[in-house]
Amino acid sequence: MKVLVLAGGSGGHVTPAVAVIHKLTQHSPEVEVRVWCDRRYAPQCRSLVHSLDNTIPVQTILCGKIRRYYHLAWWQHLTSPSVIFPNIRDIFLVIGGFLQSCAKFAVWRPDVVFAKGGFVSVPAGIVAWVFKIPLVIHDSDSRPGLANRILAHFASYIATGTPLSNYPYDRKVTHYTGIPIHEDFHPYKDADRQKVKARLGFAPDKPLVVITGGGLGAGRLNDAVTKQLTPLLALSSILLLSGTGHYAETHAHTPHDDKRFRLIPFADSREMAQLLGAADIVVSRAGATTILELSALAKPTILVPAAQLAGGHQIKNAAECAKAGVAEIIDDDALAADPQMLLNTISSLLANPAKRSRMAQGFYALTKPHAAEQVVQLIERAATKKS
Repeated sequence: MKVLVLAGGSGGHVTPAVAVIHKLTQHSPEVEVRVWCDRRYAPQCRSLVHSLDNTIPVQTILCGKIRRYYHLAWWQHLTSPSVIFPNIRDIFLVIGGFLQSCAKFAVWRPDVVFAKGGFVSVPAGIVAWVFKIPLVIHDSDSRPGLANRILAHFASYIATGTPLSNYPYDRKVTHYTGIPIHEDFHPYKDADRQKVKARLGFAPDKPLVVITGGGLGAGRLNDAVTKQLTPLLALSSILLLSGTGHYAETHAHTPHDDKRFRLIPFADSREMAQLLGAADIVVSRAGATTILELSALAKPTILVPAAQLAGGHQIKNAAECAKAGVAEIIDDDALAADPQMLLNTISSLLANPAKRSRMAQGFYALTKPHAAEQVVQLIERAATKKS
């Protein structure tokens, strides 16, 4: 069986795809897998995929997105040069992606295409339908994105990360699987956390706060940490994953010889599982995949949902966690105006072990450990229907 995986744009799309690939190869060692991603996220995508299997080809494809920002009115999208001109440019990139996909499929024709959502999936996903290649898509967010709403019309099967009531998809082909995550994401015992802390150079007996903005990083989180780093280090050790694009600037504004602080640009799935697993508290964006990884680790978590993303996906994800009482929420705009909010929230949680324990237990209850297995079953079923 030949499987094409479409994933990119962010780690939230790639890491579940890697978990699915891992399970695919366990089911069928002879399966041939290729991955297509966008150019911007290609280095991180290759790192994540090749951490599993460095023989899997990872190729780039032309693609574009329609910029729709949650904080802008509709008319601002049509009058802002920083929005309208990139959108016009990306229309031509999408057309180029259609043509490129046609050429690639003429050379190598998969038996099934698995699309992990996002703008990267659209050109090749539609071309797969044109070529009569079965398409399976996965939608992580509790609010469906535009890319998946488009591809849903062409999909043989649709897998969702949250209950079906959140989606407008055809129930005959839609299945609630949860979000595939790597099996390395599991609760860590105290002894295991201390070992990882020591390996990272931190004091094993001191609290560790891991702060991450995802694979591309988050400038506002990085800024808040740098501005509040001195009082933060008085409370705990700090591990900051800045994102590759933000690393140089963050490195210039943080200490290089303080054993209580470490700055990392990026981590692959397995390394990330260990870094997050060692944490006493995690501060993170509110991508759906990240939330499920943290729930599988049973981590007391502070979520800072990105305010500007289209559709407000992260805001809704964070609101669901807040409603369930499993995470603390900090407003993105409020954090930018008052970075001390981060210090205050971390300090409050560190001072309340009982609350951290309740949050961790409630968070772990959200996990669906067999999501990757169920998605693989849909992929295999789609390939079987074709044949």
